[in-house]
Amino acid sequence: MKTITKMTRSIASALAIAIFFALSVPTLNLAAYDAPADVRTIADIPADLTGKTVVLQTNDVHGALGRYAYVASLKQNLAARGAEVILVDSGDFSQGTPYVSTSMGATAVTVMNAAGYDIATLGNHEFDYGYAQLAANLTQAKFKVICANVLDANGNPIYDPNYMYVTKSGLKLGFFGMETPETQTKVNPGLIKGISFLSKSDIYKCAQDQTDALKSQGADLVLCLGHLGVDEESAADGHRSVDMYAKTKGIDLILDGHSHTVMTAGAKNEPILSTGTKVENIGVVIIDDASKAIEDKFLITLDGLQPEVTSFNVANDIIKKVDNEYSVVFAKSEVLLDGNKAPGNRTQETNLGDLIADALIWSVLRTDGGITVPEDHVVAITNGGGIRATIKAGNVTKADLNTVLPFGNTVAVVYVKGSELLEALEASTFAAPEAVGGYPQTSGIKFMLDTTVPYAQGAAYPKSTYYAPSKINRVTIQSINGQPFNMNDTYAVVTNNFCAAGGDTYYAFANASSQFDTGIVMDEAVMEYVKQILDGNITAAQYGKPRGDQTIITSATDASTIADAKAAVQAGSGEAAAAPAKEEAKAEAPAAEAKAEEPAKAEEKAEAPAAEAKAEEKADATSEKPAEAATETAPAAETAPEQTQPSADTYVVVSGDNLWKIAATVYGDGNKWKDLYELNKDVIKDANNILVGQELKTK
Repeated sequence: MKTITKMTRSIASALAIAIFFALSVPTLNLAAYDAPADVRTIADIPADLTGKTVVLQTNDVHGALGRYAYVASLKQNLAARGAEVILVDSGDFSQGTPYVSTSMGATAVTVMNAAGYDIATLGNHEFDYGYAQLAANLTQAKFKVICANVLDANGNPIYDPNYMYVTKSGLKLGFFGMETPETQTKVNPGLIKGISFLSKSDIYKCAQDQTDALKSQGADLVLCLGHLGVDEESAADGHRSVDMYAKTKGIDLILDGHSHTVMTAGAKNEPILSTGTKVENIGVVIIDDASKAIEDKFLITLDGLQPEVTSFNVANDIIKKVDNEYSVVFAKSEVLLDGNKAPGNRTQETNLGDLIADALIWSVLRTDGGITVPEDHVVAITNGGGIRATIKAGNVTKADLNTVLPFGNTVAVVYVKGSELLEALEASTFAAPEAVGGYPQTSGIKFMLDTTVPYAQGAAYPKSTYYAPSKINRVTIQSINGQPFNMNDTYAVVTNNFCAAGGDTYYAFANASSQFDTGIVMDEAVMEYVKQILDGNITAAQYGKPRGDQTIITSATDASTIADAKAAVQAGSGEAAAAPAKEEAKAEAPAAEAKAEEPAKAEEKAEAPAAEAKAEEKADATSEKPAEAATETAPAAETAPEQTQPSADTYVVVSGDNLWKIAATVYGDGNKWKDLYELNKDVIKDANNILVGQELKTK
């Protein structure tokens, strides 16, 4: 192979464009991880590498096709210094820019072949276009693919779990691959049917089995190509590379990916290497052939490297073809549209999230008859993890939008009860204020999220690494399109096909009573919305900042903000929502309303205590006293008795009560009405309809 030392202006320009798109995706870690990073340059590598084997690592390249030429150049350079060089990748090469997403990942394999990769494992984004597409892509791979913990329907690994690389000097390097179990909830479940992902403690046993197998075959060193990462959100189930290392013996080095961390050792000095993302660095491991020991490990930047000619030309042909199609300007933005992860779309409402969610609703409502509920019952939710890049102020191209939404997801509609919508929001904000991919970017929903209250973790969702809430205690829906929220109403949620199938934290959507896929690709929906509704101009007035639909309470939130948010929830009209709707609560109804609605509430009256069933509530609208018997229809002996509170462990409902008021009286906090509801599900069939005389448990 030859190395380019000078490039023509046109080729250099094309490469610059490719690198711009490659780097437009934020590289922030989801959560800070304090680990050492020894970063050097090519000038720091010894000139003579005779008698050495060098392993070069990339991870989370995410479609940065223009940078593979630098990796190939380094491989060529070190081989010329006398080393035997092995080039490996730790996954997530198939997604991230239009240069790979337009081919559903196939072009990544093409350029990796040209760059001279030897071994690779799978990342979660390899499955974004479905297992069938991944399998088709990898039939073209000239490198070995290994993965031990992804199984087919018969329980066998879908690719060879390990591989013994024997160097010319006789050094035996045993590699095995490990994929994050989070793939099963980070990928559209409908696209990975028939395969399963070992998770939790099963990954430790799997890793140990692979290590033992390679040792038994005479491996001098065991190296794990891992796509596990060190994100905090992966810690609960022990899915991080540091967790796996702590639970196994015999692994000499983990070449890791997934969390985009730049590290040359773990926080406790675990032997873990990770380069960041998009080839911002290249991992270098130098092994002495004689001692069969790792002599050095570090990262190098691309400083001082020149692109290798063959892989550069292959990548450049792909880049120019996509650029011709995607470089057309279709809109202008007066503002930067926030595509960051954290703080950003995985932690809070953003202006870009608002824009996308608004576009989703419009794409469905533009067709008459497409939705079977009133428009004021139509909302949108899209997962923040699906928003992958920022759009800068200025011209907006199709490439910009495709980089933001690279997965090719389609717009879907699910019909859910209010209670299921609330569950989805509670589950999808479980990690807040820490980042999580399922964090909801919404339209049509105003809600309050109290992050000072711990998430009530219930049972694990089926085939998921996420957990259902055992109760709703953090999220309060304030309103739906300006109207009161009702737990029993049916709402149409416009989302993407990933969330509709139960991806991320949205298992509640997978069980929806009804759903359909529009077939509209998300980035096209947003593009048409911007062109047709915004007239090609994204203004500061409309999207200059987040709309303010989400109120997030943290330990630092001032008292006035909290008071305003709670007041909105308690308001009797417009914003009232998460607490049971007052106008629907039987206990709240004035006597005149109760009498007028008596036929419609016959079923409710049938559930009332006998004395109450023969009485009409004649309480004054301003009175909090129990209802008195109607003398025309019931004898004095059957008058509803005055309610008393029999013990500290129970509460008897009186006229004017709702669950919010009772919780405020009993617990000193109306927000705890949900706890009260959970305690009394056996007698409260509907949180919006409690009956005078009902005795409720308070403990």
